[in-house]
Amino acid sequence: MTLPNERTRAIIQTEAFLIELSKDKSICDEKRQEARRLLRHYPSRKEMLLAGQVEEKLTAGSIFTPFFSSSMEREPPGSFEHGAGDAPA
Repeated sequence: MTLPNERTRAIIQTEAFLIELSKDKSICDEKRQEARRLLRHYPSRKEMLLAGQVEEKLTAGSIFTPFFSSSMEREPPGSFEHGAGDAPA
């Protein structure tokens, strides 16, 4: 099962990969243009981490768990209940 932080990390790493592809002169123009086209509407690292933060707050104290995470690091078990990514009190 994919955890929210793993899903978030995969999306952020995919953005980095597409950026790398879009700048790689050893790849044909068609492939670089396709990478740039995909990046135009692809979520940024900041947007993904913010989406995770919002989901963690919205699902805190409920039976639901967030789909994304505010961190790319592995969260300790049960951390979603207390708003993972929040600073400890």
